[in-house]
Amino acid sequence: MTPQLQQAIKLLQLSTLELSDLLQQEINENPVLDEILGDSEKDRELAEDGAPVDSAPDPLPELDGKPEFDWRDYVDKSAMPRSSTSYQSEDRDEFEPIITKRNSLVDHLMWQLHLHLLSEVEQTIGEYIIGNLNKDGYLQTTVDEIARDCGADEETIETVLEKIKKLDPVGVASRTLQECLLAQVELLPGDQTLVKRILQQQMSNLEGRRYQLMAKDLKVSLEEIVHASQIISNMEPRPGRGFSENETQYVVPDIYVYKLNDDYVVVLNEDGQPKLRINSFYKKALADPELYSPKTRDYIQEKLRAAVWLIKSIYHRQGTIVNVMKSIIKFQRDFFDHGVGNLKPLVLRDVAEDISMHESNISRVTTNKYVHTQHGVFELKYFFNSGLTSDSGENIASESVKNKIKELLQTEDPHKPLSDQDFADTFKLQGINIARRTVTKYREMLGILSSSKRKKLF
Repeated sequence: MTPQLQQAIKLLQLSTLELSDLLQQEINENPVLDEILGDSEKDRELAEDGAPVDSAPDPLPELDGKPEFDWRDYVDKSAMPRSSTSYQSEDRDEFEPIITKRNSLVDHLMWQLHLHLLSEVEQTIGEYIIGNLNKDGYLQTTVDEIARDCGADEETIETVLEKIKKLDPVGVASRTLQECLLAQVELLPGDQTLVKRILQQQMSNLEGRRYQLMAKDLKVSLEEIVHASQIISNMEPRPGRGFSENETQYVVPDIYVYKLNDDYVVVLNEDGQPKLRINSFYKKALADPELYSPKTRDYIQEKLRAAVWLIKSIYHRQGTIVNVMKSIIKFQRDFFDHGVGNLKPLVLRDVAEDISMHESNISRVTTNKYVHTQHGVFELKYFFNSGLTSDSGENIASESVKNKIKELLQTEDPHKPLSDQDFADTFKLQGINIARRTVTKYREMLGILSSSKRKKLF
């Protein structure tokens, strides 16, 4: 494949944000490429090669020796304190963004640690411990390692550890789940003796939800065990969870689908995407053979060829995405009209044959692309899935079956949850023939626990 063809294929795979980054990089590297910043009629004119062009840039205005504005006056004004009434002025048009940084678990604990009156050694130990916590707030080093690196005895280390475990969030710096929960019990009001005994002696039975056995071993009633277990279930097994440093990544749709009367309109999302044009200055330079040396002309010709090919590849990419989306709408019309429950089985070959393209190109187009519909935002790959056959001979998409599983879960009795066989029997009554193992596979793909683990005893 030629480099140009490789570039065109690469563009098909990119999402809108990735394409914007690539175009910005090309603008910086290729002097022939310009970005359309205005919205004038001249900017929207098309050249014979299909690329937007512009006339040569207007020369910069010459200064007559007088500065455009007085920098000292600007600094003085910007340094003046504003009164409270200035913020309520309707004439105020400047925007003052407030940038906030999310407080990390380490920062939060360090701030609390420094509020305590600790010796220099204890301060060093505390900082060392906080610096060795994982994202869940558990200690990832041993007391021996802390003693060796901080030059302290084990008794002092344990004392500092106990102090840190009582900081917010409670239970942080624990080494095991049992230790974490016991630290939280210490701060609970009332008599929590039974809760402590369960955590100290019955952890394996607690994890297995063997309440009858726990009541027998501890010689207490089942009601007391259930009440204590409910208290434990409300504790935080991962103290550092609320301080996750992972920023939320929001999906930016590449395509918008709107319903207009009885038809659907496909609109590409081009927000923030640079609009390219060929700088006419370099085209004029090529038109005059006496203006530059042959070497310079060859360089400009190479960059011009690359720029024109890039713009044509972008147009081809846009057209391909629109055609693929229109084909998906044609096959999945019931989904767009009525929702997820009406999704039909679809494979890449169906769309490829419909728009006369190769399956590999359809796969590239649907990779990392998202579409905004009236039913939500979906990845294009979502519309391609296997299917099942009902008694009536109708094909049902696997995603529709998964959606039915989620609907049944919302109406089940939490004290008598549906088993995988119950799901299969329910689907059979609806005319959908599905094996129990297939239900299990779909349930696990949805991240849903088994019926024994979903059952609520209190």
